[in-house]
Amino acid sequence: MALEHITVIDLTHMLSGPYGTMLLSDLGARTIKVEPPGTGEGTRRLLEQDPDYAIDGMGAYYLTLNRNKESVCIDLKSEAGKAVFFDLVKKADVVFDNFSVGVSQRLGIDYLALSKVNPRIIACSVTGFGMTGPDTRRPAFDQVVQAIGGGMSITGTSETGPIRSGIPIGDLGGGVFGCIGVLAALAERERTGLGQQVDISMLDVQISLLNYMATMHLMSGHTPRGIGNAHFVHVPYNSYPTADGHVIVACIGDAFFERFVEFINLPALRRPEYLQQPARYADRAEIDRLISEEFRKHPTAYWLRELAASRIPCGPVNNFAQALSDPQVAARDMVVDVDLPSGKTVRMPGNPVKLSAAETRRYAAPPALGEHTRSVLQQLLGYEPDRVDQLRAAGAIA
Repeated sequence: MALEHITVIDLTHMLSGPYGTMLLSDLGARTIKVEPPGTGEGTRRLLEQDPDYAIDGMGAYYLTLNRNKESVCIDLKSEAGKAVFFDLVKKADVVFDNFSVGVSQRLGIDYLALSKVNPRIIACSVTGFGMTGPDTRRPAFDQVVQAIGGGMSITGTSETGPIRSGIPIGDLGGGVFGCIGVLAALAERERTGLGQQVDISMLDVQISLLNYMATMHLMSGHTPRGIGNAHFVHVPYNSYPTADGHVIVACIGDAFFERFVEFINLPALRRPEYLQQPARYADRAEIDRLISEEFRKHPTAYWLRELAASRIPCGPVNNFAQALSDPQVAARDMVVDVDLPSGKTVRMPGNPVKLSAAETRRYAAPPALGEHTRSVLQQLLGYEPDRVDQLRAAGAIA
């Protein structure tokens, strides 16, 4: 695996951080999850007894986000525990956290402290607003940064008002960019020999994802509004109701529209002015109404077959069951089986990064709390069994 030579110390909790370290683990990094004794990381408790969303006392959050990881219990608030942690840092390449700003400093494990024991260490912190600026200590969760970042304002319509993304893009985006930042820092370390701090703001990520739409606003001063599934340039580009669901049609440019008109054969769409985008956009409500009326006459499968035959970009609006059973998704190993120690199997999304030189990934079960404390301390750090026992008796580890 590409990152099998990399060791990550995982201090993360909830979603944004664990997702970032999950991506690194999927790419082969040895990821050692450092958890507080007793309760462990917060997602261990989420849904743990839910009859639908738990297996063997582990909820869907923990099962998914912590595959391929090891668990070590260390009390970072004790001096003895902190000494063990710094011994791990000496052997590690990356320390990844999503603490609130100031927490790692209070614990004495911020980048400055880490770099003193290992100048090659890379410390990645994913926070709501980053380590600089006036809002660094402002608390943030997924929907907060979705809202502040502007994306929610264009997701709904004038009728619905703003709507958050259905998936937690604020949290997940922070994890993805945390992973990217770590990979960039690892690449630079090959040149300099030194680690560095990776500072990821979830709000920064949301602003970055506005991309060309932000540039358009900054150029024109025009503030975009929510237009649902429609496009602010292309027509027809929307979701259209069928007899049994919805279909997306995406005609980008005049050439696709000409092909679409021949396909659907509606006289009302053959107006000469519609061959140019400005006229279509000005009349987009009427065009969408005509297409919707026609599409309601047949089921989704019919329209997908006919649209594909005419080579018009299209797709079904799948629910989860349909998306996760799609043949293309299966062919790309995007639903994988993870075997649990009990003999049960849980299915979850796979790794979207496909590397031609990598072996087929086998996904290991998420660890029990402190499952690898002894093995990591003895095998990785070289601690004698008696020393591990003493640390355990003192409450420094568990």
